[in-house]
Amino acid sequence: MLRWFARPEGAALRLRKQPEVEQWEAGGHPRLALEREYLDDTENLITPIGIEGSFALRLDVGLPPTADLLDKYDLDNYAKPLAARLGNTGLVSVWCTKAYGGASFVRLEAAREVAAPPGVVIARPTVSYDPAGPYKEQIHAAIARLEPLPLGRPVRLEMAFHVGPDRKWWNLWKPTIDGMIHLLGQSTARNGQQQPLDGRITELGLHQNIDPNAGHAVTIGITASCL
Repeated sequence: MLRWFARPEGAALRLRKQPEVEQWEAGGHPRLALEREYLDDTENLITPIGIEGSFALRLDVGLPPTADLLDKYDLDNYAKPLAARLGNTGLVSVWCTKAYGGASFVRLEAAREVAAPPGVVIARPTVSYDPAGPYKEQIHAAIARLEPLPLGRPVRLEMAFHVGPDRKWWNLWKPTIDGMIHLLGQSTARNGQQQPLDGRITELGLHQNIDPNAGHAVTIGITASCL
């Protein structure tokens, strides 16, 4: 039911504009304009690659030496805008990494299916995501048998999603990670809400399998390890 795909390792294109995270500001905010400029330029950069059929995307984010590599700079926030711009058609795998460096890179390759990684647990959330609802609790229950990852170390996280054709699967990434406090450790946001230490994730792999018969049902395979 779940499909996993290899991380693109071929030739990389250096981005001409620094990657921007997903923006939630109201229309007209300068950050929205920066995000659009980055997405427009990156789409123009990779369009000539012209892959037919299923493809995999990799975004490597270069951070300044003053950044804390294990805090903030959440990879799902970097991956989502570019994945949403490319859309569901053909996009079956998204990888995102972060490391110190002055440049960021993108790769686009034909998708190559691989065997499932070790230690996968399965979550089948039965509710839509709501910050005050049980979605996070259902993810937590699914991964409860996994050992918490030692604090202070970078993390590789992979998730495979089995969804219906109408699902915008990138909208499930953050809510699912939000349910991983048990695995990643926790901090307290400015609003007092407990949240996972997801800034620890320095390598993120996301995979999609669209099933016309899935309806609204969602199945998620989850595996994580320290790097």
